[in-house]
Amino acid sequence: MNSFELNEKVIVVTGGTGILGQAFVDGIAEAGGIVGVLGRNEATANARAKKIRDNGGRALALIADVTSENDLVAAKQKVLKEFGRIDGLVNAAGGNMPKAVVQPDTDIFQLDVTALKQVVELNLFGTILPTQVFGQAIANNAEGGSIVNISSMASQRAITRVLGYSLAKSAIDSYTKWFAMELGNRYKDVVRMNAIAPGFFLTEQNRMLLTDGNGGYTERGNLVVTHTPFKRLGNPHELTGALIWLLSDASKFVTGTVINVDGGFSIFSGV
Repeated sequence: MNSFELNEKVIVVTGGTGILGQAFVDGIAEAGGIVGVLGRNEATANARAKKIRDNGGRALALIADVTSENDLVAAKQKVLKEFGRIDGLVNAAGGNMPKAVVQPDTDIFQLDVTALKQVVELNLFGTILPTQVFGQAIANNAEGGSIVNISSMASQRAITRVLGYSLAKSAIDSYTKWFAMELGNRYKDVVRMNAIAPGFFLTEQNRMLLTDGNGGYTERGNLVVTHTPFKRLGNPHELTGALIWLLSDASKFVTGTVINVDGGFSIFSGV
């Protein structure tokens, strides 16, 4: 069997109703995986799961808030009842919020700390909580499995305005390494944890920041492209290769890593 396949592996994707989440659930289904599409938007979750089923795959919509343990436990029980096991988890839920964005004219000694805490809650604890709930089921699976977190370039480079998001994603990098170490020491190679750090991809949250609505880039968008050696933004489907590898048995000896998929943004000094 091709070790890069996800044949019949049951993978839960939080944030499965988002822009990147769509690429993730479609990519997993195309690789032969069974997908749990988890998100708060019921209509979108149902539509994406139905699309996979209509194309001959297997998928289940899971309506849950990643900051609600009760929601997540109910979703886990639904997956186990339907498929009998969980082989993988993709922690793709997250994002920013307007009040946590530090504008150029903001007094940096008058930051909205409440908003910063909310962004950390969503991104960091919205990764930790699903891991607590679904990770235990993966550990109980005789064949084990893989957990993939979604980090960001904001954890590796100081990027203006997005302080709360940067704090949260930096914490996810640390969590990925720490938890992978503990998983290895306690479960050996049964459960692995890694992360993907996307570069700049167009999503609903950053579209207005990076594009002008007329097919061009804003000043910020131009700065991003200028500092990306590939001189373009990424397409969501370009993340799926790394994702499938990390979820599959092809990466069986890989844990605690953060894989950059960024068109070279992280390595370019701008000179």
